[in-house]
Amino acid sequence: MWRIWMIFDPRRTLVALFTFLFVLALLIHFILLSTDRFNWLEGPSAAAGAASQMSAMPSNNS
Repeated sequence: MWRIWMIFDPRRTLVALFTFLFVLALLIHFILLSTDRFNWLEGPSAAAGAASQMSAMPSNNS
């Protein structure tokens, strides 16, 4: 294991690892925010809420 750290600089390797994980976390969070089910900031879209409040038109039996 020590030979690996002789090839790679530990500081640069750890900075690269943490940068990659941070970018991956941001990507996952933005993907979740773009969905209706997992958007914790805005909740479900307003169009879905408006559609559920509509009632059926009465039939015209004349």
